[in-house]
Amino acid sequence: MAIHMYNTLTRSKEEFRPLEEGRVKMYVCGPTVYNYIHIGNARPVVVFDMVRRYLQYKGYEVEYVSNFTDVDDKIIKAAKENGEDAFKLAERFIEKFHEDTKALGVKEADEHPRVTKTMPEIIEFIQALVDKGYAYEADGDVYFHTKAFPSYGQLSGQSIDDLRSGARIDVGEQKRDPLDFALWKKAKDGEVNWEAPWSSGRPGWHIECSAMVKKYLGDTIDIHAGGQDLAFPHHENEVAQSEALMKRRWRTIGYTMVTFKSITKKMSKSLGNFVLVNDLIKAYDPSVIRFFILQAHYRHPLNFNNELLESAKSGLVRIHTFAENVQHRIQETADLGESDVMENRIEQFKKRFIDDMDDDFHTANAITNVFEFVREGNRYLQEPNTSKRVLELMMTTLKEWGTVLGVSFVPEAELLDDEIETLIEQRIQARSERNFQESDRIRDDLKERGILLEDTAQGTRWKRV
Repeated sequence: MAIHMYNTLTRSKEEFRPLEEGRVKMYVCGPTVYNYIHIGNARPVVVFDMVRRYLQYKGYEVEYVSNFTDVDDKIIKAAKENGEDAFKLAERFIEKFHEDTKALGVKEADEHPRVTKTMPEIIEFIQALVDKGYAYEADGDVYFHTKAFPSYGQLSGQSIDDLRSGARIDVGEQKRDPLDFALWKKAKDGEVNWEAPWSSGRPGWHIECSAMVKKYLGDTIDIHAGGQDLAFPHHENEVAQSEALMKRRWRTIGYTMVTFKSITKKMSKSLGNFVLVNDLIKAYDPSVIRFFILQAHYRHPLNFNNELLESAKSGLVRIHTFAENVQHRIQETADLGESDVMENRIEQFKKRFIDDMDDDFHTANAITNVFEFVREGNRYLQEPNTSKRVLELMMTTLKEWGTVLGVSFVPEAELLDDEIETLIEQRIQARSERNFQESDRIRDDLKERGILLEDTAQGTRWKRV
């Protein structure tokens, strides 16, 4: 069965057919780095990492690009409030983003472009839109002229008249139309800026992704991913400026997902109702958080509370306990006998998992299938005579599913205290030899296995998460 995915542009699920057989070009809108990410920010990162993993599982070579917005009004504002250089603030939170998402099992993107390092391509892109008559300069600012693009509004499905009636021209703006949006902003006194043909300034938010897509993936891509809250205006504006310049339709604006929601309202930094991932991973195993996120289909709202997190934790423990029991039985079982009935049942479970994932990456149904597999597997373990081949197939299946979802269903053997002390001694030795790469590797390895190190004046201490 082929993968079918939701296309926001057509508002329907469609069979996925990449431009180039066996290869997928995927762009994911990344964060504006002015603070730690909250659990709502983490949801799309985890979801699209899962999409990437599943595409790779299906045999595709995936070229995965996700950007950082490292210059923006929010970054400048936060830097002023902190009395900090805006570039240093952005760099600090890029590092924190990597730390938090790595803990959640997210694989690194092939490219992480930044606005500050893509400025020549952004300026070139804007100039091309001006030359083609889709954009105009006004007192140092440059705006995209939406009236010059008749299809504006196609992605969000909104009437241009309705959009225009709700739009306004702010003081200081010289737009021809309230719906026109900034491609380049003339710098105010003291703001970071770059030289461009129109003024010393910086790019608007929407233009950066179009320029980065063109630079790193080419004129046409297979998947453009982002949260539903970005559909308008961000993705709408991207569609307009990209199609205007390249004269082509985006093949997929798919994977636009429902914004993470708390029980009562959208979670956001501005509302102050967010939970930082950096705090949450101190209270919960990061794999529990990832498992919790994937227990809802990505286009459905996801409620957040401690009871739901505890439920996800209990579910993951149930799977781990089953895996440990299977592993123990494998060591006890000497025969290599067959069990055609159980082997057939496992193949049915594997097929159902793939069918669920092929159906618009329905992780909620796929995880339900995993729990049913565990229940039936536990019944099998009660039988007096078990087949070693079946038991090994169960373990292989759990590992395979865990790799797809990015959640380990087979727990690693727990480190004993003396093993931890030995690794700490090795790390101390590496640091004394200034082998910081090895030192960091040991620290990160221990962290992934639930051991946090703290370097103090009295020596290195450790604790279990």
